[in-house]
Amino acid sequence: MADETVEEIKKKIAGLAAEHRALDAELHAMSMGLTVDQIQVQRMKRRKLALKDEIQTLEDQLIPDIIA
Repeated sequence: MADETVEEIKKKIAGLAAEHRALDAELHAMSMGLTVDQIQVQRMKRRKLALKDEIQTLEDQLIPDIIA
């Protein structure tokens, strides 16, 4: 894996992690409100899970394969 590829993956992970944190903060703010749009909350939670899965997939690419 080339160094630039590793750096690109790390940048993408950082961007996805930032989006994940932003969604978390937005969900927390929404939960403090009097009325909560449950459909919007579910969509946001689903997006958070998708981001988490994508981050994990990218992190797995950074770990070298070990031949056992």
